[in-house]
Amino acid sequence: MTDFDIVVIGTGPGGYVGAIRAAQLGLKVAVIEKRHAHGGTCLNVGCIPSKALLHASEMFEEAEHNFATLGIDVSAPKLNLGNMMAHKQKVIDGNTAGIDYLFKKNKITAFQGMGKILAVGKVAVTDDDGKVIELSAKNIIIATGSEVMPLPGVEIDEDKIVSSTGGLELKGVPKKLIVVGGGVIGLELGSVWSRLGAEVTVVEFLDNILPGMDGEVVKNFTRMLKKQGFKFKLGTKVVGTETSAKGVKVSVEAAKSGKAEVLDADIVLVAIGRRPFTAGLGLDAVGVKLDERGRVAIDGHFKTNVEGIYAIGDVVVGPMLAHKAEEEGVALAEILVGQAGHVNYDVIPGVVYTMPEIATVGKTEEQLKAEGVAYNVGKFPFSANGRAKAMLKTDGFVKFIADKATDKVLGCHIVGASAGEMIHEVVLLMEFGGSSEDLARSCHAHPTMSEAVKEAAMAVDKRQIHS
Repeated sequence: MTDFDIVVIGTGPGGYVGAIRAAQLGLKVAVIEKRHAHGGTCLNVGCIPSKALLHASEMFEEAEHNFATLGIDVSAPKLNLGNMMAHKQKVIDGNTAGIDYLFKKNKITAFQGMGKILAVGKVAVTDDDGKVIELSAKNIIIATGSEVMPLPGVEIDEDKIVSSTGGLELKGVPKKLIVVGGGVIGLELGSVWSRLGAEVTVVEFLDNILPGMDGEVVKNFTRMLKKQGFKFKLGTKVVGTETSAKGVKVSVEAAKSGKAEVLDADIVLVAIGRRPFTAGLGLDAVGVKLDERGRVAIDGHFKTNVEGIYAIGDVVVGPMLAHKAEEEGVALAEILVGQAGHVNYDVIPGVVYTMPEIATVGKTEEQLKAEGVAYNVGKFPFSANGRAKAMLKTDGFVKFIADKATDKVLGCHIVGASAGEMIHEVVLLMEFGGSSEDLARSCHAHPTMSEAVKEAAMAVDKRQIHS
């Protein structure tokens, strides 16, 4: 059976979630995946394996530094990197197997191979042996995600100079790790190897890490990472690398002055971002337009300029986040059956899974100043939170930003343990257009870390209790 209502190319978070929602709505769905496991970058070489290593390395650091304070006397922990990597792989396998089950449950037909759009309503699948199957579909969804952004003049060999993929597969802990790029991926993987014993230096072209985040958050978080042992070369660009049996020599220059320097490293992690993956899809032949940044151009309903061809996720405009792709997959499936699928791009949370975590939603102060919007700020530190003290997790704070005239919440930024879990009550609040007072008057269980979120909302009106 090769005739379908929908063929989805790519089974990352956007593709597989969209396919399942479409099947739930009664459509006949097929998916095409070039890997031998579903889940895309996220489940195979991104979000999920990195979180497995982040958690494991956090536990290692807890045992090394905090157990004695908590009254737990154990001998110094020893790293078994092989077991840690085995745990990571088990997590990957469990999640990808779960998608196989969901596809069978929802009667979705899966094809392994490279997908290529031949014409409107026609897609070819070429498997690893070169065998080609042609599928027909009323609608085609491009959900091919993104790939690692290369750094000009630097060759990634996944041995001594690695991408995020290689950064998850190191055979040993490097003595010196240079991370090129101060974004989310670089800081997360840098945190893993720092906790396990690496000396980490972050080289960032801009004058600060985490570009686009709230300035106060970035300033405080940078200080926290320095306390953890991170070194930073900000306003600095990598101009070349030289690899030898001993390691890598990294030539850098100050972005403004041009002052040159050579840094030594055992491993260099290139993490300067990701770019849309569209290679081999046949978009030129069928006339699908790309925008100036190589993304598939779409309208407000995910439709390309070619009838019957749609696109979602990292391959289109917007933040490259798995949950953004999932929301788009669901919305598109609902649109295709005549429902009012919708994504509120103003209320998409972002999380940096370091320790402490950073979680944000909505506007930053810098954005609101640029837009000329008057606002009030409320802040509350975790150092004043009872549960945080009990857990030895007092680093960080919660920051609310609310409209000065209406008190409508415009943004929230959390630095702290479990920030990624706490941000969601603010997401829900903002989804319903709530005010800081709405949250401030909502009872929170005591003692919890989430009380800091309530106190920060109260602080917008300068009526916080515990600070």
